[in-house]
Amino acid sequence: MPSTPISSDDHGYLRDSRREVLATLDGLDDYQVRRPMTPTGTNLLGVVKHLIGIEAGYLGLCAGRPFGERLPWIDDPAGADQELWANRDLWATAAESRDHLLGLYRRACQHADLVLDELGPAAPATVPWWPEESRTTTLGALLARVLKDTAMHVGQLQVIRELIDGRAGSDRDAIGNDDWWSDYTAMLEGIAAGFRTEDAGP
Repeated sequence: MPSTPISSDDHGYLRDSRREVLATLDGLDDYQVRRPMTPTGTNLLGVVKHLIGIEAGYLGLCAGRPFGERLPWIDDPAGADQELWANRDLWATAAESRDHLLGLYRRACQHADLVLDELGPAAPATVPWWPEESRTTTLGALLARVLKDTAMHVGQLQVIRELIDGRAGSDRDAIGNDDWWSDYTAMLEGIAAGFRTEDAGP
């Protein structure tokens, strides 16, 4: 049975990453957390919705301990309008409130924590959506997978948050004030401009 060596700290790192996920939505209104901020529609609440499925799937269903609440964007068929439902785990419908999705995320994480504490990293797990020859793994390997995915999305969420209202990481103010950061970004733009070609985009 293939497995991935994991640190005893991985579960703690995952908890830290989850807190960072939720912190990126603090102080924003419902429009701001739903607002698409990239050409592919990436938005804060949609990424949280995606992470609900990550927690419930890898650290629940795959360990034989399904999360007890339905996730319609996973459990229900897409319906006739396939175009409307594209990437349905990455955006919140008008009927899916912020409080509902954040509550689901917290409960999915709590469920995952219980599974990890009760079964331990050596417990066997099966990922039904992986190729048949590589579906068998361990809960520890899946913990490492969820930690990697969540940490990656934390970085994505923090960049999106900075684009929305300028709030950056916790060390921003320790490095410099607004004037310092303005001068800093102007310096970087000046360096980059030296490499600009005539056909370069904006």
